[in-house]
Amino acid sequence: MPASQTAVPDTRARLDSLTGLRFWAALVVVLYHLSRLTGKLPWISDITWYGRSGVTFFFVLSGFVLAWTYDGKSVPTKIFLWRRFARIWPLLAVSVLTSVAVWRALGTDISFRGVAATLGLVNSWVPDRAYLVGGNPAAWSLSDEAWFYLIFPLLLMLPMMRTARGRSWSAAVLCVASVAVWVAGALITEPALRLWALDYFPPTRTLQFVLGVAAGLAVKRGWRPPGGLPVTVALVVAWHMALVPWSGAVPDSLWYSPYSASHLLSAPLFALLVAAAATADLEGRRTYLSGAWMIRLGQWSFAWYLFHEIVIRAALGVFGRPDTHAETAALWLAVLVVSLVLAAIAYHYVEHPLERLLRRIGPSASGRTSPGLHGTSPRRGEFDASTTNPPRPMTEKKSVR
Repeated sequence: MPASQTAVPDTRARLDSLTGLRFWAALVVVLYHLSRLTGKLPWISDITWYGRSGVTFFFVLSGFVLAWTYDGKSVPTKIFLWRRFARIWPLLAVSVLTSVAVWRALGTDISFRGVAATLGLVNSWVPDRAYLVGGNPAAWSLSDEAWFYLIFPLLLMLPMMRTARGRSWSAAVLCVASVAVWVAGALITEPALRLWALDYFPPTRTLQFVLGVAAGLAVKRGWRPPGGLPVTVALVVAWHMALVPWSGAVPDSLWYSPYSASHLLSAPLFALLVAAAATADLEGRRTYLSGAWMIRLGQWSFAWYLFHEIVIRAALGVFGRPDTHAETAALWLAVLVVSLVLAAIAYHYVEHPLERLLRRIGPSASGRTSPGLHGTSPRRGEFDASTTNPPRPMTEKKSVR
């Protein structure tokens, strides 16, 4: 399909604020797990009690970044998929091995079928806890990501994604569909099945990814979100603050609790946030998200996401669950520091080197004859991102970190 005639910005533009946003989304997920697994701290736990919505942010951002990077370009599908595999699987495998080792050390039973399904990126398709947490409990989202990658080339060919009117209607339908899916939870009486269907099942989460794709294409063709970055940040914070009294009024076991609503209904706000951050970078406005340390922390966020729960589990196994707020705060601080240091090591010595190695030995874009999606090999200044790792400039041969 030919590229649009509409003038578009150069995708070599640095969108560093998106990298910074990744760190904050990962932090919210970490605080969510700390609150749920180790014990609550006043205020922080209240605000982040539904921090699992950070995964929704990653799904939206993944669609945005892939659409921005690949739209209007040409790259064979097999090369695109290989790059996605190189991007997420090596660190996934290392995190699974680490997680299994910790479980064995703690004497916890392990489902090897769940481990195999996790490594095969298919575990979120099975409504069985042994599969959903098998290997590494945080890795279920990569199963959804693998599904997004498979359908992404088809999404770029949809006529509705090629015009402003079509994207607007698509975004509206996706938002309505998200509400409909949440309400449909009332029809599923089994809590475990409802949890899987609304929170893990890849087609459910596809709504969030496609909304990100629509937003990425819209921004690339000149659309700008109203209000700017400060307004969208305020909207996201206000949404999570509104969940606090809702949480106190409705138990999580009920379908109309804020648990599933926090993921399913937050995607539009995250799409506006991502679009506003990208717009700020495109217009040359400096943000607090684009500093050197924010970029570095964002680069570590994929590893932090995959390893933090393992560190929490190990800490609880060694020290037990804390009894006081002081002990809880000390445990939180220790987990935050240790898991972030581990993430930095994993990024620099595992994730980045193995990705470069796999890209180097994988299929080459030269001499291709097979049809593919509208993408291109990343050039200097472009980024090529998955939902669980920050966008950053890439060259054809190596990453510019």
